[in-house]
Amino acid sequence: MSSPIPAVIAVVIRDDYALLVRRANPPDAGMWGFPGGKIEFSETVKDAAVRELLEETGVHAEAQDVVTTVDVLVRSSSGTVEQHYILIAVQCRWISGEPVAGDDALEARWFPVAQLDPSTLAMSADVDVIARRALASASNLGDL
Repeated sequence: MSSPIPAVIAVVIRDDYALLVRRANPPDAGMWGFPGGKIEFSETVKDAAVRELLEETGVHAEAQDVVTTVDVLVRSSSGTVEQHYILIAVQCRWISGEPVAGDDALEARWFPVAQLDPSTLAMSADVDVIARRALASASNLGDL
């Protein structure tokens, strides 16, 4: 049995829009989610979020606070857990750049937070919930 894998997702909210990428690789290949990936050895959570965001979208941002954490359990067809990721959602303040898919992303674009709905858009678990939480947090801080 292996240990959980720590990873980050960069939650960027700009003018009531969330920046999402369509994943090229498992887990969640083909689904929309926040840019992110594994934390490298000696890298801080905030540095990892900024790096992954830039690699996957070309967008520059400043990492702020942790929004939440999410456990992702990847199961085999028999239901056995094969991998366990701990995703640390880091709110990031957009600085510059428009999204262009790169690295592990098939597409990258802005989505209105109010329209994020898992019944109409194939997205990773809790993307809509996390985006709404980040939007509320950004509004309270006056970042929008």
